[in-house]
Amino acid sequence: MYQSFYGFREMPFNITPDPRFLYLSPTHQEALQHLKFGVQERKGFIVLVGEVGCGKTTLCRRFLNELDPARFDTALILNPRVTETQMLKAILTELGETKLARSQNDLVAQMSRVLLERIGKGRDIVLIIDEAQNLKFEVLEQIRLLSNLETDKQKLLQIVLMGQPELKDILGRDELRQLRQRILVHYELHPLSASDMNHYIQHRLTLAGSAGRPGFTTWALRAIHRGSRGIPRIVNNLCDKAMLSAFIRESDEVNYWDVRRAIKDMENLTA
Repeated sequence: MYQSFYGFREMPFNITPDPRFLYLSPTHQEALQHLKFGVQERKGFIVLVGEVGCGKTTLCRRFLNELDPARFDTALILNPRVTETQMLKAILTELGETKLARSQNDLVAQMSRVLLERIGKGRDIVLIIDEAQNLKFEVLEQIRLLSNLETDKQKLLQIVLMGQPELKDILGRDELRQLRQRILVHYELHPLSASDMNHYIQHRLTLAGSAGRPGFTTWALRAIHRGSRGIPRIVNNLCDKAMLSAFIRESDEVNYWDVRRAIKDMENLTA
């Protein structure tokens, strides 16, 4: 409703993981560099954790966009609630394989053969598993076994596990110590500071085509940071609702009370 009123080309606070709208705060910039370093140096296992809504999926898409397609083949798994066999099939399908073996042992053999062929052609293969805290123990163990596939000089597969903070607890279990020992790159995303959040909001407004309308008052920004705890997804929701409130008032200024209404709306949804 407010898009045309404020002159936006597109809605500035959609919650879809559009990498164009990624704001590289210091923590997001550092996380991206960890991902790049781990893959380019062929570290094998990389883990990225962050609270719900902190931008892991958006960061992942940005990371994939920056990988050189002339060098890297990638497999992105978004639904990890699968069996070992289903995981193997999903990875091969993501890598473009159409004729899949049936049994788990045959799938592992096929995986090894496919990876060796691609490594022989100068390719590097990257597997990214989002929401990895939902992986069953048996599937995590299968993924660990895949990490054993290697030549004399390199691992056949670079594996990135992305998940919520619970993933740290899962990987800390004694029965997963073999997997934990293989993790050479680890980074935890942190929520936005108040200053970073202000830049984040302006960044999205500018990309959406803002010509300075609407403006957010200092007290509005403080209320957004307090209500969102610096989590980008909640920032988006609060900004969207607060701007709608300002639009209803036909105002070019989002004030503290607009944000308070937005926070109450969100509290009512979760009550």
